[in-house]
Amino acid sequence: MTGSQAGRPEDPRQRSVPRAAGQGMDEPVLYRESFAIVGDDFEHGGQAAARVKAIMKDFALDAGVIRRLSIANFEAEMNVIMYAVEGELEFTVGPTSVSVVVSDRGQGIPDIDLAMQEGYSTATAEMRARGFGAGMGLPNIRRSTDWFEIESVPGVGTTLRYGVRLGGTAAGAARG
Repeated sequence: MTGSQAGRPEDPRQRSVPRAAGQGMDEPVLYRESFAIVGDDFEHGGQAAARVKAIMKDFALDAGVIRRLSIANFEAEMNVIMYAVEGELEFTVGPTSVSVVVSDRGQGIPDIDLAMQEGYSTATAEMRARGFGAGMGLPNIRRSTDWFEIESVPGVGTTLRYGVRLGGTAAGAARG
């Protein structure tokens, strides 16, 4: 996608890919927790996503919401493990949506348009030997969520913002 806003050409390193962007960002917070992710720690890959899944189950969220966010969270967590030094996954439950922000300190993405294409991958041979690198991570996150934004600066890092709308309210509204 190319284009401009307010007459300025898009910089492919700092482009957002919105889908109903901003959903859930301004609503009250019922629950929030952050999880550290360590780069190159394949042994613990998926632990943050699994912990978030357990929290969503504690909230008795719809199984479809849990499935969609679990896919997105696992993909995002593994991208941090494969391409960054460190990162954080921040999970927030609101009355009408569940949102996630994943930010990392790493190599960044030089061309977001290219990275968003299904099948495009910069995975190393070692990553591929571990079963990763099919080039479906970012497209799967976008497909699994109701909104998705990505910002990246090469040599600095990447931030993903995504989430899903809830059918009614966050069931129970209290974890526990």
